[in-house]
Amino acid sequence: MSEASVIVHADPELLAPAVAARLVIRLIDAQATRGVASVVLTGGRIASAVYSAVATSPGRDAVDWSRVDFWWGDERFLPAGDPQRNDTQARAALLDSLPLDPERVHAMPASDGPDGDDPEAAAARYARVLHEVARPGSEALPRFDVLMLGVGEEGHVASVFPESPAARETRPVTAVLGSPKPPPTRISLTLPAINTAEEVWLVATGADKAGAVGMALSESGPARVPAGGVRGVGRTLWLLDGAAAAQVPQRMRSPR
Repeated sequence: MSEASVIVHADPELLAPAVAARLVIRLIDAQATRGVASVVLTGGRIASAVYSAVATSPGRDAVDWSRVDFWWGDERFLPAGDPQRNDTQARAALLDSLPLDPERVHAMPASDGPDGDDPEAAAARYARVLHEVARPGSEALPRFDVLMLGVGEEGHVASVFPESPAARETRPVTAVLGSPKPPPTRISLTLPAINTAEEVWLVATGADKAGAVGMALSESGPARVPAGGVRGVGRTLWLLDGAAAAQVPQRMRSPR
């Protein structure tokens, strides 16, 4: 697993387009190498800002979007199209404006989907989809070129919250019941699944994230601070604004 690199931008208005440009370049590079690319999306305000920046990026059309697989790291278990769902937000900010192959957009099941309001069955369904698209030589998961994560104020990533059963789960996908943040029922990739990604990007803004970022980078255990248990195979990249990086020592910060 990779060591973490930390890149700090002054404010969210600079961070979002910088992350968007980095994502476009990473997808172009993946397609140049393998012909296809795969990205795992996240939710939240800064993620939506990044997706909107991709949509207006001058380099956007250098990506063959019909050969990009889209996955999600977690999802609120709500009806399809609910504005709180991460896939609804991503579609509005970016995906609906791209010439995608619908078969490559792998949204997590909704609460009005084929499994009804059974989140455990829905999580198992998503695990099966991952298995069906698994890379050669892998028993369970596709290749993820980039997996994007937000970071919660208490250090959660995806819907893996501190000291929750999901923080100790070994299956690739789990149902999350009784989430401390609404809505209470969710579906999430687990830390072992997240850590199979070639690159993991943790994107955070705001002073309310500074404590969690500082603890995660100080090697707090993953059960206590799930963000601290995240490592990409090839690269682990923290992309922060100045406020979120307030507790990151200067020696840990990388040049942009």
